[in-house]
Amino acid sequence: MNFSKELEALEIFRRVGKIADEMGLETYVVGGYVRDLIMGRPCKDIDFVCVGPGIALATAVAESFPSHVPLSVFKNFGTAMIKLDDYEVEFVGARRESYKSDSRKPIVEDGTLQEDQERRDFTINAMAICVNQDRFGELIDPFDGLKDIKRKIIKTPTDPNVTFSDDPLRMMRAVRFASQLQFDIDADTFEGLVNNAHRLSIISGERIIDELNKMIMVDKPSYGFKLLFASKLLHEFFPEMVELQGVDSVGDKSHKDNFYHTLQVLDNICVMTDNLWLRWAAIMHDIAKPATKRFNAKVGWTFHGHEDKGARMTPGIFRRLKLPMDERMKYVQLLVRLHLRPIALVSDKVTDSAVRRLLFDAGDAIDDLMKLCRADVTSKNNNKVQRYLANFDKVEQKILEVEEKDQVRNFQPPVSGEEIMSIFGLDPSRIIGELKEEIKEAILEGHIQNNKEEALQLLYRLAENRGLKPKTE
Repeated sequence: MNFSKELEALEIFRRVGKIADEMGLETYVVGGYVRDLIMGRPCKDIDFVCVGPGIALATAVAESFPSHVPLSVFKNFGTAMIKLDDYEVEFVGARRESYKSDSRKPIVEDGTLQEDQERRDFTINAMAICVNQDRFGELIDPFDGLKDIKRKIIKTPTDPNVTFSDDPLRMMRAVRFASQLQFDIDADTFEGLVNNAHRLSIISGERIIDELNKMIMVDKPSYGFKLLFASKLLHEFFPEMVELQGVDSVGDKSHKDNFYHTLQVLDNICVMTDNLWLRWAAIMHDIAKPATKRFNAKVGWTFHGHEDKGARMTPGIFRRLKLPMDERMKYVQLLVRLHLRPIALVSDKVTDSAVRRLLFDAGDAIDDLMKLCRADVTSKNNNKVQRYLANFDKVEQKILEVEEKDQVRNFQPPVSGEEIMSIFGLDPSRIIGELKEEIKEAILEGHIQNNKEEALQLLYRLAENRGLKPKTE
């Protein structure tokens, strides 16, 4: 099969081929670009392999442009990269690899194109297209990658046990590609995942979470998580999520499987947002249910306090998984802690005070919190789902009304601690915090409006009750 017409769309392929011919280098475009070209997917990363010095070819290509083209050389890896508009173009010499059992870093030696293709992770990534003039556009596909694309199969080019044992990160990549492309994993390749799942322990948390986040960002992440669970890969790095799986029963009372419920919530939230951290909130929202599960003979299974326990667990999980320990973690933690609160507001008897408190506690995350609550409705009874969603419509309307009237989202007390100290001539002390807290509570309860005038009037009354008098000028 020849792809010369497809390669003609970008000038870089003819340019590289011409220079490779002048240097006497057999040269191919390989890997992901070839896969995506065949699948009709956009790809901005172009990888060239030449049988010879890749850095020398990259240097010659960069120098062939009339204007300066940035060239980055990575001598330790034998690679070089140039940037052309939106494209990153990488060059490397063909190589063969061998591995030590305690490391995924290969011992690299110069090799042939065939050896270079053999070292690649999957058949769909092991195809090459020649760019030399006499064979321009010719597909080299020794492992039937084209056939596997048509069959929608992820398969290793050689023995999967060797492929995954050599570089265990490839197991995460197998699931990631299956998730992104909606492909199945070949039976022997999947067995290789199961056999080598324990090898994931030699991979850094940063590399694992990078692959996991890419899975989470697909349209329907539940598929990838089911593969991770079935292959036992998830057990190696996220045991808290594994513990969600399963159903306990006592008599005729049982609870839902919280693992599959979580995956449904995750899929639901993905329809509403591409915010990675809101998707993480969906993953984490019930993470403490196993730790809070209790059986009550009258009401059945309960998970009281799982939202607070889950919020307390969030920093430790984020730290171990090498997720960011910054405002993004705090945002997820906040949503986990508050995810049951809006459900309590569906009653017609809910006071404005309760809504104000939710607005105050959620701040700018209130809209995302409501998305999470909607995603959390996973009943198989469609009438029940519609009833819950209609209730959330009412809650959101009530939130809008209270917010417009009281403006309490993220509000700061109208009177600062510095002003209180200045008015009464006080030094920093506990009483300053107590006065601010009472003003805040009065606003949230609706006793006073959220403005400085009413806050100051209340401040003077509170101070008088404590025997404090304004400082005389």
